[in-house]
Amino acid sequence: MEMSRAPQVKDKWKLKKWYKVLAPEFFGGVEIATTPAEEPSKVVGRTFEVSLFDLTGDFSKHHVMLKFQVVGVDGDLARSWFKGHELARDYMRSLIRRKSSKVTAIVDVTTKDGYVFRVTAVSLTTYRCKTSQRNAIRKEMMRVLSEKASQAGLADFIKSVTFGSLAVEIFEACKKLYPLRKVEIYKSKFLHAVTPEGLKTVEAIPQQATQ
Repeated sequence: MEMSRAPQVKDKWKLKKWYKVLAPEFFGGVEIATTPAEEPSKVVGRTFEVSLFDLTGDFSKHHVMLKFQVVGVDGDLARSWFKGHELARDYMRSLIRRKSSKVTAIVDVTTKDGYVFRVTAVSLTTYRCKTSQRNAIRKEMMRVLSEKASQAGLADFIKSVTFGSLAVEIFEACKKLYPLRKVEIYKSKFLHAVTPEGLKTVEAIPQQATQ
């Protein structure tokens, strides 16, 4: 009696193709990850996190974590969009000092080319300050964030947020109100783009916008 053969099981892993995930051109278009998928459509939407140190080789930026989301695939290349950034929590905790004040400002800003971000900035004072002084610092932080965003294009704004130049500008403006020790852009999040067709979220950003 002939024995029936066991059905062959396909190795799904072998059927998958590897895709190189590239950062947007304003981060050099460098490879930030590789990811496997059975088809290109399954790569779109995946999110990856890397440090600014990984992109630049500058160890002083190892605490700056960047988030990218794949928005399009061309062959084996997956192009991504900047979703936002956040400073490592251990780093932020290391900045806290006793007998000083922490002033946080959260504001939605729009770049001159219509990209909207929610930005969280933190100012750390040299000494503990009064509520009225904290309010004045917060108001000035929000003013600088909104003003600088409105004057910058997408790429320049993102670089100023992640590389630290915007934090320096806030420091210079706010130290006139009260002695400051440090200013950081703690977090940013891309919300949407304002286009002639209406609002576009990250999922609707066209692939060419990443270039």
